[in-house]
Amino acid sequence: MEAKKGDTLLVHGRTVGHHDRKAKIIEVLGDHGEPPYKVRFEDDGKECLMSPGPDSVIRHPGDPTPGT
Repeated sequence: MEAKKGDTLLVHGRTVGHHDRKAKIIEVLGDHGEPPYKVRFEDDGKECLMSPGPDSVIRHPGDPTPGT
């Protein structure tokens, strides 16, 4: 997984009733764009450090939106 500041982290809900969450990557703390990332979630504005798992996807600005 490789990200840059300004990318979006999409974390898929893993159980029924848990929605997907989007977070803006505000700082990359690993080498060469690797985790951990400091992120700010869009839905509640909370910030945290994350090392995303296989249920997460990095979206870069300009990437096509899935389904279009």
